[in-house]
Amino acid sequence: MSLIESLGLSHPIIQAPMAGVSTPAMAAAVSNAGALGSIAVGAADAEGGRSMIEAVRAQTGRPFNVNLFAHAPARNDPVREAAWLTALTPMFRAYDASPPAALREIYRSFVEDDAMLAMLIDLAPAVVSFHFGLPSPAAIAALKQAGCLLLATATNEVEARAAEQAGVDAIVAQGYEAGGHRGAFDPEALDDQLGTFALTRLLATRCNLPIIAAGGIMDGQSIRAALALGAVAAQLGTAFIACPESSADEAYRAALASAAAHHTVMTRVISGRPARCLANRFTAWGAEAAAQPPAYPIAYDAGKALNAAARARGEGGFGAQWAGQGAPLARAMPAADLIDLLVREMQDSA
Repeated sequence: MSLIESLGLSHPIIQAPMAGVSTPAMAAAVSNAGALGSIAVGAADAEGGRSMIEAVRAQTGRPFNVNLFAHAPARNDPVREAAWLTALTPMFRAYDASPPAALREIYRSFVEDDAMLAMLIDLAPAVVSFHFGLPSPAAIAALKQAGCLLLATATNEVEARAAEQAGVDAIVAQGYEAGGHRGAFDPEALDDQLGTFALTRLLATRCNLPIIAAGGIMDGQSIRAALALGAVAAQLGTAFIACPESSADEAYRAALASAAAHHTVMTRVISGRPARCLANRFTAWGAEAAAQPPAYPIAYDAGKALNAAARARGEGGFGAQWAGQGAPLARAMPAADLIDLLVREMQDSA
């Protein structure tokens, strides 16, 4: 039985779990339309994650994906953090604000979050996925024992083989085109920047697990192309930003509909890890910044504070406006309608 059949899906389409964009309403709408909806709980604690899962279940009885961040916990570097705050100070002052006195690790990694693991075992969502790395063998075994199907992001063959050996059930092949955070296990390691189609074909021929293509896929024609290369499904994130169920704010939506969509940038300045963002004021500043951002997610503490200060003065160009290279192809419509359109485009391109 294929991965799609085992989940009871009608369509080989997965809505990416983009933190700051995906919502329980979106996940439920996508799942009810026969694809796989997703929520991202990596930025929440266990109780917040439980509330999100229960909110999805209140709107659908179909499977959906719950995504976790499995990064190595951050190490404080007071000197680097102080230098970063000093570099950001002029921008804070431009919006009549002051930078934080100190920076915090605002998100707890799943690799050390026992409460999150216990909650997932208790609720046993149909699919659990990992980004930035893998949790412990014990956590993987416990989730599989609870009946969860496990996915892990890989940006190269080495990461894919590690996921396969760890016992996950399928690999999300994230190409360099993808919006949001790069799923690399080690953000300091050399990144070969493999594109989605090259990576999908490589992993489809070298790995024994089902491959899900992700990155730059915006329409049914691209989904069909990914399937032709050996993927069992395609994961789309940027395609859903303009949906009304998305939690993207008005500045984000306006930027997506602007020329910025043609100029996405891979940047560390917002969060401390490489992530593809719409070109905005923060990414432009980051391209010229002399200071190096602190580790993820410590740097994100400063980025969120700066965005809040700028928004209070009517400036939306400092947000985490994640988007992939296919951003100009985004279409604004309800999530269920988008799934229907993607399916029709797949059929028309057959």
